[in-house]
Amino acid sequence: MIRKAQFVVSNTDPTKCPKPDRAEIAFIGRSNVGKSSLINMLTGVKELAKTSQKPGKTQLVNHFMIDDRWYLVDLPGYGFAKVSKDRKEKWEQMISEYLTSRENLCGVFVLIDSRLEPQTIDLEFLNWCGEEDVPFVVAFTKADKQSKSQTDKNVRAFLNKLEDIFGDIPDYFVTSAEKHAGKDQVLSFISELVSEYEAERTN
Repeated sequence: MIRKAQFVVSNTDPTKCPKPDRAEIAFIGRSNVGKSSLINMLTGVKELAKTSQKPGKTQLVNHFMIDDRWYLVDLPGYGFAKVSKDRKEKWEQMISEYLTSRENLCGVFVLIDSRLEPQTIDLEFLNWCGEEDVPFVVAFTKADKQSKSQTDKNVRAFLNKLEDIFGDIPDYFVTSAEKHAGKDQVLSFISELVSEYEAERTN
């Protein structure tokens, strides 16, 4: 359980992020995948990450301090946001620089809309993460928006695609921000990542 969550800083320059002196867990996904809602659900703070019906709301690397112990990072979405090509390229450069250069990054939750069949843009992003050794885990969102059988079918189809790419299935969670589904499992997984990071730093 998260007891305290507070905003620290927003950045467009990964080199100006907080000092990498504690564990960091990032969240990223296609525009409008429900990232802000999931972050708010996990932290229990309604307006921590600003939710918006308008895709592309998050345009900065946003750091939040959790329980005075680790950083939660809200990253800009990739995909459909209606922005200029120039700005889109700058975002992509900023995101890739952040993901490949933060030595305290212990895990990246890549959010996937469970209502959709596998999307090429998501598979390409995860493939890139694999190539760059970015430590990712998959979180399927909006599981309450359709029947459980439809969610299971879409999740299975996506995992099959990932197995084709990587040879096995990565860690994954099925979540719903509204129903709080997956909350305990995700927080438990994050707690393990943070503890592992801290144990390695003291050795």
